[in-house]
Amino acid sequence: MSKDADSNLEAELGLEEIPATHADSVRKLADAMQRNVLIFATGTVLLGVILSGLLAGWKGIVGALIGGGIALASSLGTLWLMRISAPHGPHAGMAAAMGGFVGKLVVIFVALTLLRGVSWLHPKALAFTMVAVVLVAAAADMRAFAKTKIPTIIPTSENS
Repeated sequence: MSKDADSNLEAELGLEEIPATHADSVRKLADAMQRNVLIFATGTVLLGVILSGLLAGWKGIVGALIGGGIALASSLGTLWLMRISAPHGPHAGMAAAMGGFVGKLVVIFVALTLLRGVSWLHPKALAFTMVAVVLVAAAADMRAFAKTKIPTIIPTSENS
């Protein structure tokens, strides 16, 4: 087979896109997850703002914007942690994932506590939009993982 035919076959099979190291694999996955989260979670924020505005007026819009913004930022923060921990191996990735999960819970809890008695926003619009964005972002992450071509096992050792 010629070199062009080999590269065409690799392109058809998607083999030229397969990362060689664990860090490359994690970065590729984080990029795919970020694209999905930005598309679907931002749409969810906009839907929350529209519905909250229709149901609760300006207070609903403000609550939905704040709740959606906090949830979107925390979801993107998780992807940032993936990128930071990528070169340090799978154990660091798992530690970052658990730390990011705990950090996300703390941020959401503190935000809900601090904004509980605020009169210029609708608390249910904030809470429902926040929950919806977190769930949609998690589903977008799962979708990206399922569709991204990355090896589950990388046979070569990065440390040798």
